[in-house]
Amino acid sequence: MPAAFYQKEVKFFVAVDCIILGFNNKELNILLHKRTFEPLKGEWSLMGGFVRPGESVNEAASRVLAECTGIDNLFMEQVGAYGDVTRDLGERVVSIAYYALVKMNDFNTDLLEQYDAKWTKLSDLPELIFDHKQMIHDTLSRLKRKAGNRPLGFNLLPDKFTLPQLQMLYEAIYQAPLDKRNFRKKLHSMDILEKLDEKDRKGSKRGAFYYIFNKEKYDKLLEDGFYFSF
Repeated sequence: MPAAFYQKEVKFFVAVDCIILGFNNKELNILLHKRTFEPLKGEWSLMGGFVRPGESVNEAASRVLAECTGIDNLFMEQVGAYGDVTRDLGERVVSIAYYALVKMNDFNTDLLEQYDAKWTKLSDLPELIFDHKQMIHDTLSRLKRKAGNRPLGFNLLPDKFTLPQLQMLYEAIYQAPLDKRNFRKKLHSMDILEKLDEKDRKGSKRGAFYYIFNKEKYDKLLEDGFYFSF
């Protein structure tokens, strides 16, 4: 039986909230769902849940992400802790927020109906419960910083993509237009993409060549002191 070292201390709840990001039609999208219990039942919310006995917060976030997306081993990072005393109308709840990056083509769309969820454009967010908009704001600030020195963007694209698609993604992350010539020059200087013989011809008759991100080459370059910089 464990010693009751903290028996005089007050207990409260620990939760995880997941900012699940995808990329489609030139915009970042966030997975939201209608809350299924009180307080604020039926309001829009991030995907989340409470930390269970025997789980670390990382394990809880991984479980929630797998359940909500049907995808294991998603890229995720912790955003921060949110513990304002009045943040949750039900009980005293401290929430640890994580963001995850999803290739929307891999997403199990049956789960949208199961969780009463939908992908929502960043530019079209509804009112959200509690401090969830603050979590999204903090996530986007973190993503902008991280995208500049790590190749996070490739976690949001299909396995093969065009350079225009890649540029649109980074413009969505940075919320600003990028010069096409400088963007491509930077990409080619890093030499971490492989050009395929196949073209995407949906946008024009001429088409655009597909590329893939060579992670093995990137990892080897890292060992040699390579520094990703966008």
